[in-house]
Amino acid sequence: MEQMMEQMPVVVHALNIGFLQTLKLFFVTLIGAFPLGLVIAFGSMSGFRPLSYLAKLVVWIIRGTPLMIQLLIIYYFPGLVLHNPIWGSGESGRFLAASVSFILNYACYFSEIYRGGIQGVPEGQEEAGLVLGMTKSQIFFRITLLQMIKRIVPPMSNEIITLVKDTSLARIIALQEIIWAGQAFMKGSYGISGAIWPLFFTAVYYLIFNGILTVALGRLEEKLNYFR
Repeated sequence: MEQMMEQMPVVVHALNIGFLQTLKLFFVTLIGAFPLGLVIAFGSMSGFRPLSYLAKLVVWIIRGTPLMIQLLIIYYFPGLVLHNPIWGSGESGRFLAASVSFILNYACYFSEIYRGGIQGVPEGQEEAGLVLGMTKSQIFFRITLLQMIKRIVPPMSNEIITLVKDTSLARIIALQEIIWAGQAFMKGSYGISGAIWPLFFTAVYYLIFNGILTVALGRLEEKLNYFR
């Protein structure tokens, strides 16, 4: 116990750095996946069949394969197969590859949630808007979009919580997120080796962050109750 207390400042410092990397990956993924998911949803619902089939094919492939495999392919394929290491080297290159992988993966999941939310709005709403002389864009932004948001908050919240935990998969390409930082103390980082207890501390970071997100998303859902 005494040894653990002596090691605590070093461990907490390393975990804080790893958690900052986790937060960066989390927020970059959301910023990229939210709009891209909507674009893919529009593509899958398009009346232009080639575009619709292409969007559905991409969603099928991404949702049907593990995120870990996607990470490995996106990171290693350009350099090993095409001999063009587009991601560069070092931590920044690994972060960029991980960001692209996560954004593409979650955009496809978000697109299905968007599509379900849009198609769940009664067609009579659009017909009423047309009768009132509204354009299709006005109907979407003033009627459909607001009702869609209310419908998609619960499933979107689940995906966001899952994203927090999925960021740990980025360690497969050696991105130094929080799990990587905790696991490093088993291998001799900072002069500490054979210590497994830092891994348990990483769970605390996830629990606290997920707790904050759960409360925030729950309040958002309550504020949107006026659509009922």
